[in-house]
Amino acid sequence: MHDGQVGSLDGFSPVTREWFTGAFATPTAAQEGAWSAIARGENTLVVAPTGSGKTLAAFLWAIDRLAVERTADPAAPGDRAAREDRPGGPAAGRPGAGRGARRGRKD
Repeated sequence: MHDGQVGSLDGFSPVTREWFTGAFATPTAAQEGAWSAIARGENTLVVAPTGSGKTLAAFLWAIDRLAVERTADPAAPGDRAAREDRPGGPAAGRPGAGRGARRGRKD
C-alpha cells in the first residue's frame, strides 16, 4: 500500500475496501493483526477488548471471500437457483419446475 508495504486492507476486494474506508478512518490494531494472519492462511484467534473490531474483522473477511467467489462464478455450488436452471440441473426436463415455479410465480 505505502512504500512497498502491504496494507491490511489489500487482501480485500475493491468494493469491500471502498466500503470500509468510507465507513471507518482506519482499521484497528486487532483488525490489522487478524487480517494479516488470515491472509497468510493461519488459524486465527483474536484476543482484544470489547469494541476493538474483532467481530467485524472475522465477518468482513468471510463475507468478502463469499462475494468474490460468487462474482467469479455466479452459478457456484451453494447457488441453488442457478444450479436448478442449468442445463441438466434438477429442473431439467420438468416443465414449470424453474425458479419461479417454487415461488408460485409463472415463468
